[in-house]
Amino acid sequence: MKKKSFLKFWTTTQLSKLYCILFLCFITGLNAQTRSIKGKITDDTGTVPGVTIKVNDKPTTTTTFSDENGNYTILAAENDVLVFSYLGYKTMQIVVANQATINVKLTQDATTLKEIIINAGYYSIKEKEQTGSIARMTAKDIDKQPVTNVLAAMQGILAGVNIIQDGGTPGGGFQIKIRGRNSIRLDGNEPLYIIDGVPYSNESIGSANTSTALPSQASPLNSINPNDIESIEVLKDADATAIYGSRGANGVVLITRKKGKSGKTNISVTASTAVGTATKFVDLMNTQQYLSMRKQAFINDGIPISDIDYDVNGAWDQTRYTNWQKELLGGSATINDFRTSISGGSETTQFLISGNYRTEGTVLPGDFRYIKGGILSSINHTSLNKKFKISFSGNYTAQDNLQAATDLTLTARYLAPNAPALYDSNGNINWENDTFENPLAPLKSTYSANTNDLVANSVLSYELIPGVEIKSNFGFTDLKTKEVRTIPSTIYNPVYEVGSDNSLMYLNQTSRQSWIIEPQLRGFKNFGNHKFDVLLGMTSQQQRTERLFQSGIGFANNNLINNLASAITKNTTNSDTFLYRYQAFFGRINYSYKEKYFLNFTGRRDGSSRFGPGKQYANFGAIGAAWIFSKEKFNPENSKMSFGKLRFSYGTTGNDQIGDYQFYDTYGTTGANYQGIIGLQPTRLYNANFGWETNRKLELALETAFFKDRIFSTLAFYRNRSSDQLVGIPMPATTGFLSLNANLDATVENSGFEFSVRTLNIDSNSFIWSTNFNVAVAKNKLLSFPNLSGSTFANRWTC
Repeated sequence: MKKKSFLKFWTTTQLSKLYCILFLCFITGLNAQTRSIKGKITDDTGTVPGVTIKVNDKPTTTTTFSDENGNYTILAAENDVLVFSYLGYKTMQIVVANQATINVKLTQDATTLKEIIINAGYYSIKEKEQTGSIARMTAKDIDKQPVTNVLAAMQGILAGVNIIQDGGTPGGGFQIKIRGRNSIRLDGNEPLYIIDGVPYSNESIGSANTSTALPSQASPLNSINPNDIESIEVLKDADATAIYGSRGANGVVLITRKKGKSGKTNISVTASTAVGTATKFVDLMNTQQYLSMRKQAFINDGIPISDIDYDVNGAWDQTRYTNWQKELLGGSATINDFRTSISGGSETTQFLISGNYRTEGTVLPGDFRYIKGGILSSINHTSLNKKFKISFSGNYTAQDNLQAATDLTLTARYLAPNAPALYDSNGNINWENDTFENPLAPLKSTYSANTNDLVANSVLSYELIPGVEIKSNFGFTDLKTKEVRTIPSTIYNPVYEVGSDNSLMYLNQTSRQSWIIEPQLRGFKNFGNHKFDVLLGMTSQQQRTERLFQSGIGFANNNLINNLASAITKNTTNSDTFLYRYQAFFGRINYSYKEKYFLNFTGRRDGSSRFGPGKQYANFGAIGAAWIFSKEKFNPENSKMSFGKLRFSYGTTGNDQIGDYQFYDTYGTTGANYQGIIGLQPTRLYNANFGWETNRKLELALETAFFKDRIFSTLAFYRNRSSDQLVGIPMPATTGFLSLNANLDATVENSGFEFSVRTLNIDSNSFIWSTNFNVAVAKNKLLSFPNLSGSTFANRWTC
């Protein structure tokens, strides 16, 4: 027994030693094959955190990520290949060989179509998988343009988006039409603006009495600093806009502002100075041509030249010539722009703080200027387990605009070329013996506007279980503006003996506050080749607008003209408050199969306080479909066509841009004092029967890309039909009202083609050349209008 026990002990001991020797040999061999590789990842601007590093690009192999400073460490063997990939950058592959340190500089990919993420409002989607029509531009396109209004940055870049500037006056507005004019009303064609999930009203904040310096009343969009924008998406067809329901009939403009990125703290300072001039003037007659034309006109009409026809009767020098366009509009406007920002953060928390200050002069003679300054701050945080996310952003902008109350453009075109000099020999305004209305005199009448604007939002989200997320969006806006137009007595010729007791000022004070709450529930699940993404949510929104229009006449001195309290006579021409409430429920179901076939269903039920009982709610929805045919077997992998997709959409959206309280019997103050009493007068007739405008949208599009996405093009056909037109139907004067708001049984159709192409011509480490081209052919038609010839609109429209 003892011998057997000893033999057993000896055998077990020797086997254990043998196992240890084999294990050590295995470890030694393993260490000879793999080792630790480290390095840093950068781009043209600095380090890049969050880059994915894989060994041999296989999901079963080792994977790591670069840290907040761009550093990484990974185990790899000599014959392994490290694959570096990051959204928006070209993927790089590097053989390990005998290297212990591998530093990588990533280059941006201008045509990574499959990786571009599009903001569609309530959700994001890859560009290649979108079923709707969404045009996009990024900060790269915006930062190159020296503009102050976000709409100016979009001009000519996005197909189907027509933007026209009202005038060259700093602080002026723009007109925007997305695929044409859908409503007969002039004020019913504005798109919906969304800033970081917060609706931003584009309703005018000016008044007719004060905003005379601008071709249109002041636009609140001037408060948005283009340099703070990360991207702009324009939603055009039914599939993209139907989820916004009644507010999406004229398209949706989504504005996403910049946010902080993880990595080392970056400080940026940019300063620039520019000079602006009028680039082109209208060709006008010289003095001899003008006088010949004028004299021939008198002969043609058989009218003798009178004593007040100073340009041709000899009172003014017949040989004098002045190019009044260059004289009055030929100045130089100095533009100064200063921007600074600081950003950075860790993998879980990122921040950004930026500020901007801009001044603009004008081409007019005089000390006029436009000043705008603002600050943007944002912070994002993600919990360590990646389940909870919170973000906040706030933007405050202040504007100070001082302009001439009168535009001299028409004066410069119509003033006789032999008109007298602007100043006399003593340097005073020249009235030429009371024969000349000097165009410089109206410049003493000024327009000033001070606007302060706050836009803030916060988003909270939490992953309840894998594939199910709850989220809520909170937004708040606060806009305040004060406009003053002064008309001092000094604008008149002294011969008229007009004193400061006839000086006049107009005052407009407008404030607008709004808030929005949007809780949402999203679920997404994959079943093999089948993918589902479901979104449910609701919207609760309120907007309150207060306006006060006043005027003052007569001042002891023109130096007091900006002080209403100093006016001898004070009038309140308008004082009102508007309350707009909006509620909606919305949903989306997205289905894809094999990442080749896509279906998207969206629906929304809207409720608006702008309609009467029984008409307040309406349903809107759309369906979108897409087929990526380039993934089919008939298109080989080495085909020159790297991407091909057909998409289709059809659906309905609505429009409630009719104003508040339009269905009520309303009364307004007369503004007149009669025996100590201010009376009331009816201003609108009751009509609760009018409801929503309805817009039916159809689109068919083809998207193709060739030579590994170096050439990408989109060809789209669309047809929008807007019915149940909300208009004011003219009333007989005997009723005491000008019009009655109602749904007109008329249909407006917008149809056309859009074609856009972008190419990457040269792509090297030192030089990148890309081009973008787009063209749109649009047709607007009044499709139907029963009994148009017998209506009051017969002289305005034709079918």
